[in-house]
Amino acid sequence: MTIDYIRPAQPMVRAGAQALLLAALPWLLWACSEQSILPDAADKGSRPTLAEPARTVVPTVNIAPAVGWPQGGKPEAAAGLAVAAYATGLDHPRWLQVLPNGDVLVAETNAPPRPEEGQGIKGWVMKLVMAQAGAGVPSANRITLLRDGDGDGAAETRSVFLQGLNSPFGMAFVGDRLFVAHTDAVWEYPYVAGALQIAGGGRKLTDLPAGPRNHHWSKSLIASADGTKLYATVGSNSNVAENGMAVEEGRAAIWEIDRRSGAKRLFASGLRNPNGMAWTADGKLWTVVNERDELGSDLVPDYLTSVQDGGFYGWPYSWYGAHVDPRVTPPRPDLVAKAIVPDYALGAHVAPLGLVAAPSGPLTAAMTAAMTARPLTAGLPAAGAPAAMPMQGMFVGLHGSWNRRPHAGYKVVYVAFEGSLPVGLPHDVLTGFVNADGRAFGRPVGVAIDGHGALLVADDVGNAVWRVTAR
Repeated sequence: MTIDYIRPAQPMVRAGAQALLLAALPWLLWACSEQSILPDAADKGSRPTLAEPARTVVPTVNIAPAVGWPQGGKPEAAAGLAVAAYATGLDHPRWLQVLPNGDVLVAETNAPPRPEEGQGIKGWVMKLVMAQAGAGVPSANRITLLRDGDGDGAAETRSVFLQGLNSPFGMAFVGDRLFVAHTDAVWEYPYVAGALQIAGGGRKLTDLPAGPRNHHWSKSLIASADGTKLYATVGSNSNVAENGMAVEEGRAAIWEIDRRSGAKRLFASGLRNPNGMAWTADGKLWTVVNERDELGSDLVPDYLTSVQDGGFYGWPYSWYGAHVDPRVTPPRPDLVAKAIVPDYALGAHVAPLGLVAAPSGPLTAAMTAAMTARPLTAGLPAAGAPAAMPMQGMFVGLHGSWNRRPHAGYKVVYVAFEGSLPVGLPHDVLTGFVNADGRAFGRPVGVAIDGHGALLVADDVGNAVWRVTAR
């Protein structure tokens, strides 16, 4: 489950809610008792340690209250790297798309109205707790164009590119068409090179599962190398199918969409909440997945995995292969038997959202030098330097935990690849999003490589886009 945050200006409790908060206080206190017992990094890598489930009467709740960045504040970059603001003052920026001319599109977005989500006492308490972190204001429902015309690493031009959308998130660019994944459909829009906005309406290419519950509302999007297909992620409509499987139709999945006709087919399933996607040089599709909650601070590791056509990855019946989740009834041993084990664990409850392939050359050399403690011989490229390919690793935006004690995630990491597989442990790229008091200055979401090969990071609590370059 990912928890979506916006500006940290909301008070935790509105007038008239104090009595309900007092009634829920024992629930909240109990929720603070369970904590991680695994050694640091044990739940990460190609062979993670899988703890025993820790079932509690109520789930562990450990929010990092959102306070926003102090004046002049910014994340901390890894050794040999520097970070600066590409754009600030945005409204809950979540996702990024770089256009061929170097312009950057940012989806300023939040959850749509979901009247069936968060019902009952537990749902009310969770909403109350999440409000402490700044969640709940309406979505801006727009895509903004950012342009760095003078090449100084900061966008001096800002324009409303598309507006009046329905919780937009993923974007893909093919030829002269921009595709945008709204929460309920993929839309196609004509694009003119260099335009600051798209005038006129688009056309709906295909519907996506949504509805009045729409638990995981964000839909990511990527195009195939030849541009004939689009791939869209759709998260589950619950934690572990507690609302029944009927509302999960077509969800916890990646859909393959014909770019011209909109015809689609289920490409892979059993992926509880897939988000960012990327391609490796061998043509494999990869994604990051938020796994299930309420099994303790050490379960279940969120993961990075290649995605097999027709593959099933366990949700909701099992986790990390054949580890059965007894909360799901009726069981499906037939599906558990064919559940694919993910390639790489990112850690329990880190909430991976953004994913982008790292270009070879200076960008990857900087990370390799940092990971091996060698002298930095090549940093991230300066403005004007071309971005080389193929991919040598991946950058992942970890939005951060709510169901874990202590906090996990709240950073951007780099996962190195050896051949076609991830190796070692995730290496920190950007940290400092949470202060020593456990308050969140920001939360990373989407990541992208700009036209000069630098790394861009959308921060939906800090309301900024950060740019990582050589120190």
